[in-house]
Amino acid sequence: MIGSEFFANIDPAEIARASGETLGMVGASLLLSLALGLPLGVWLSVTSRQGLSPNPLLYGLLSFAVNVLRSIPFVILFILLIPVTLALVGTSLGVKGAIPPLVLGSAPFLARLVENALREVDRSVIEATQALGASKRQIILHTLLPEALPGLIAAATVTAIALVSYTAMAGVVGAGGLGDLAVRYGYQRFQTDVMVVTVVLIIALVQGLQMLGDALVARVSKK
Repeated sequence: MIGSEFFANIDPAEIARASGETLGMVGASLLLSLALGLPLGVWLSVTSRQGLSPNPLLYGLLSFAVNVLRSIPFVILFILLIPVTLALVGTSLGVKGAIPPLVLGSAPFLARLVENALREVDRSVIEATQALGASKRQIILHTLLPEALPGLIAAATVTAIALVSYTAMAGVVGAGGLGDLAVRYGYQRFQTDVMVVTVVLIIALVQGLQMLGDALVARVSKK
């Protein structure tokens, strides 16, 4: 009885709609972040001082751009990108309007994680492949990326969890999802039950993503 009174403001349909929006934002943004962040991370790795094609100038420019985007707090980045978002998708509100800032906020983060994962690949494996006459493209596709696969999956997992956090912050500025529900009902209308349920769902989503990522890393890891 006490429990039913505490959850008096809970609307299952509203919770399901907000959960679906959060999952949609995280899924779409993660796919697009992988499409941008993975090549950018490979480029950073290849042009670094220890890379296959060292290029200090290009590496410095790429590294500076990545650091600039990573240093801007997500809510501010969301607001700064409103003109770009409007030009790309026609709206800065809702799930559609949240995707561009989510991607631009997470892709540089993922790129740096990819660079670090590639840096951990044993140099002797790369040198052995070079000795066999493999081209740089073959080394990247058939040695670097496969050898770094556990680290790359771990990087994608960390990025997905960061995106859950970003979507919650995006809810503050009208992106929808569980963050929007928590702000509009839990904070502005003092409906504590809504706040508790949304927080529990976000925690469950993060735990689920981490468990899935750990399972995939264990599956592909050679150790």
